[in-house]
Amino acid sequence: MFRNQILIAGVLVAFLLAACGATPTPEAPTEESMAEEAMDEEMAEDEMSEDEMMDDEMMEEDSMDDMAPHLDFTVRIENISDAFEFAGSGVFNTPSEASEPGPLAPGAAYTFDFNAAPGQSLSFATMFVQSNDLFYAPDETGIALYGEDGSPISGDVTDQIALWDVGTEVNQEPGAGADQAPRQAGPDTGEAEDGVVQLVDDGFSYPAVSDNILVSIENTGENQFSARVENISSDESLLLAPGVWVVHTEPGALFTAGEADRGEGLEALAEDGNPAGLGEALTARSGVTVLLAPGVWAIHTEPGVFFTEGEADRGDGLEALAEDGDPSGLADATQDYMGVVSLGVFNTPAGADGPGPLTPGNAYEFVVTASADYYLSLATMLVQSNDLFYAPAESGISLFDENGEAISGDVTDLFLLWDAGTEVNQLPGFGIDQAPRQAGPNTGADEGGSVVLVADGFDYPENVIRITITPIN
Repeated sequence: MFRNQILIAGVLVAFLLAACGATPTPEAPTEESMAEEAMDEEMAEDEMSEDEMMDDEMMEEDSMDDMAPHLDFTVRIENISDAFEFAGSGVFNTPSEASEPGPLAPGAAYTFDFNAAPGQSLSFATMFVQSNDLFYAPDETGIALYGEDGSPISGDVTDQIALWDVGTEVNQEPGAGADQAPRQAGPDTGEAEDGVVQLVDDGFSYPAVSDNILVSIENTGENQFSARVENISSDESLLLAPGVWVVHTEPGALFTAGEADRGEGLEALAEDGNPAGLGEALTARSGVTVLLAPGVWAIHTEPGVFFTEGEADRGDGLEALAEDGDPSGLADATQDYMGVVSLGVFNTPAGADGPGPLTPGNAYEFVVTASADYYLSLATMLVQSNDLFYAPAESGISLFDENGEAISGDVTDLFLLWDAGTEVNQLPGFGIDQAPRQAGPNTGADEGGSVVLVADGFDYPENVIRITITPIN
């Protein structure tokens, strides 16, 4: 710096002399000036040496980074859940105030609780015991549980109940036949009829439906109902038997009028008052069908690219992904996030012609490139929810183990079910503000919460998602 000051002063002097028309007379170098010049040259050489060393080190680091293994990996996200035909089902077999299962005598009632969403109906069947194969049930469309305005029903629905003939056993005079349940030697002992399911029309006289049975449904909460099947007969011999119930969307859950019994257990219910077989068949086909939504993946070096546990959503698009299955906003915002190396959207199931949700048995696939200091994060919505999504912890997943070897195989245990904290949770699979049923995006009640592992008291389906990572050699 001292030498620079001398040079600047010299330049100023020369400029002033030139301006005055004078020429400066060069001075002879002194020992002091010669020593200073030698020192300056030595310092300049040292600075050049340090710069060269730094350049060499940076080049060496770049070279080492280039030499670090960068591998391609295939990431596969599978929906391994089951597809269900019915929303729920069950058996009712214990009369009110009774301690064990049994037939329903006059003055007693069966009750059962169930959940249902708008657009769903209830069907049930209970045997008219003094018969060969007759049962009470609504028609094959069931009892609509919501009105046209979307409000849940409550009240007496007996006018929707009829007495049906399953068509599997020849009818005898009601209350007198030797092959009817109270008198038969054993189950399934009557003469086979080989008929079809239809309203009873055999020439015998039966009590009016409204004189024998009273059915009512009460809305007990959001998407919650309670049904009551009461024997109101004045004849002590007219019993009702244990039965089954099922919540469904499409007609024909228990039978189709004009067609033969399907052999799933309705015959045993209608002939012998035994609902077990039909109940098991319905249970195997009942549950919440889970979908997974399009999502976002990122390769990154810093944690928290999508969220920070315990903190509110950042407003960068996670809400739209977790509530509505829309990954576009989160993808746009995350590409500029610190530490993001690469990023993409997965939205088209393998083998599909275009984007769409992931139904049971299908998978999303994509390829990422990573080295040992990179991490993978991804997020996909659990569609039968208000704002839940599957993702690893905010740190992401390392694609190389501690020995520097590429990981391979099932990594599902590293993925968790998160609550975005942006919308109040409802019963999974039934909530009116959940993606399959909501009127439009972002229509649920605002929660104002934080991103946390889901812990809301509801039961969520297990064995929904499987994620595998395979290095490409």
